[in-house]
Amino acid sequence: MKVNTSKSKNAESFYIKQSYINSNGKSTSRTIRKLGTLKELLIEHGPTRDDVVLWAKEQARIETEKFEQEKANFCIPITFYPNRKISHGEKRKFQGGYLFLQSLYYELSLNRICRKIKDKYHYNYDLNAILSDLIYTRILEPGSKRSSFESAKCFLEAPTYQLHDVYRALSILSKECALIQSETYRNSNSILKRNNGVLYYDCTNYYFEIEQEDGAKKYGKSKEHRPNPIVQMGLFTDGDGIPLAFNLFPGSQNEQTSLKPLEEKIITEFGCKKFIFCSDAGLVSENNRLLNHTKNRAYIVTQSIKKLSEEYRELALNKKEFRRISDDSLVDLDKLTEDDKNELFYKEEPYSSKKLEQRLLITYSPKYAAYQKEIREKQIERAQAMLSNGKHKKNRKNPNDPARFIDSEAVTKDGEVADILYFLDEEKIAQEAAYDGLYAVCTDLFDDKPESILKVSESRRQIEACFRTMKTDFSARPVYVQREDRIQAHFLVCFLALLIYRLLEKKLEKKYTCENILTALRTYEFADIQGQGFMPIYESNSITDALHKICGFETDYEFITKRKMKEIQKLSKQLPIKS
Repeated sequence: MKVNTSKSKNAESFYIKQSYINSNGKSTSRTIRKLGTLKELLIEHGPTRDDVVLWAKEQARIETEKFEQEKANFCIPITFYPNRKISHGEKRKFQGGYLFLQSLYYELSLNRICRKIKDKYHYNYDLNAILSDLIYTRILEPGSKRSSFESAKCFLEAPTYQLHDVYRALSILSKECALIQSETYRNSNSILKRNNGVLYYDCTNYYFEIEQEDGAKKYGKSKEHRPNPIVQMGLFTDGDGIPLAFNLFPGSQNEQTSLKPLEEKIITEFGCKKFIFCSDAGLVSENNRLLNHTKNRAYIVTQSIKKLSEEYRELALNKKEFRRISDDSLVDLDKLTEDDKNELFYKEEPYSSKKLEQRLLITYSPKYAAYQKEIREKQIERAQAMLSNGKHKKNRKNPNDPARFIDSEAVTKDGEVADILYFLDEEKIAQEAAYDGLYAVCTDLFDDKPESILKVSESRRQIEACFRTMKTDFSARPVYVQREDRIQAHFLVCFLALLIYRLLEKKLEKKYTCENILTALRTYEFADIQGQGFMPIYESNSITDALHKICGFETDYEFITKRKMKEIQKLSKQLPIKS
């Protein structure tokens, strides 16, 4: 509300007026209160006109507060008719969980990145709307691009673009994949300080529902043991497990060769020049270790004990001369008690390869040993069942195949053809059992304490959790698109969805499980009440409270007017005020 004046020949009058939108959607105003003429007001609120104006403005402020209070407490009468049918195609339930994701999307300034891309190309669709909806639906209701388009129609803000615009946008997103990654990384630093002192790298692969190789879709070693062509993804995360960058490479390519191009990109384009590289043994060749054996970088990588030379294997399997990591005291593993089950033990030796002097840390965990033993006993039970059922075929692609414990020998009777006898290979079982609880790490950090090195290595599991989330919760595979550019764009969307989700997890201080967060987001729904507004139909709980707090808006009300919901939508696209 504001102060208005009108002048006549003999007087100047003061009014408080309110602007509003009428039923026809047009802006208009109405008089709330007449304050009086200047002559009248000078007597009580003078002595000058400026004094009267100040008083009038204060009255307008009071009236505004009064109106807002009345508006907040007013009751909305809604009429329902038991015999009135619902129209075909009328939507009454809407998804609102995207509002929290939208808050982070705009914090990452992805809308500005889309504007920057728009300046380079000539298209008339809304790239920002398409990209944001693809990300939101990947988290909330993952599926094909067509199903994502249909799912977005249930958002409080429905798409204004068409399905064919989505496929056109995928080509643009593919071309600008590198730009989007580097820009979102830089923008993410304004949300939280990225932990770039340690960078984790890992690879996985995704299958296609096709039988013939095509482009980057090649037959390779599937991590899910599927007979389909695959494409591989290399992923870097920071020390907190938040995605940094990714690349794609053909399914037939050796994983070890994928590291160098992406790491060089991170160094040159992202400005990450000093870090400890951490990865699995299978990804770290001699050349990859040398790549990170520099003045500004170092490495901590896992090491397969079984692939060590006989000398080092014997050292690892020797249960004497281990040290308790908590107090560095010498320990004989054969003399451990129940009180030691949660402890960690280690021994270390200098370890030389062809071109590097390294440090080898061999660890033993009683808890890990018990876990491996439990798993193996279940596999032995399955192997025994296979023997009973006459099934002996081994799956050589699966290192955990229970049939690996089955051996055979030819048994002959005098003058008869040899029979094949199948049995449990006790020697094989004993060989595997000898490595229970053992774990090795290789590093070129000679001055760091063992516990610090092992802690960094253990946190490597965060990147495995990223892949698990992407594959399981976000249904990144099977991949339905077939064109190379659209495949690239598909995984860019998955990457950005993972980035936004992990940032949300971080803002929630990792207090909740992935399942609980996704459930809260996916069930965060509203019912449209007679076109007058919305009623929340989600379960209000500690997660929704936390989401409201970090995103700067609140919806836990019995009824939300359309005007109020538009304000909430606007708030979800604004940067939060830093405390």
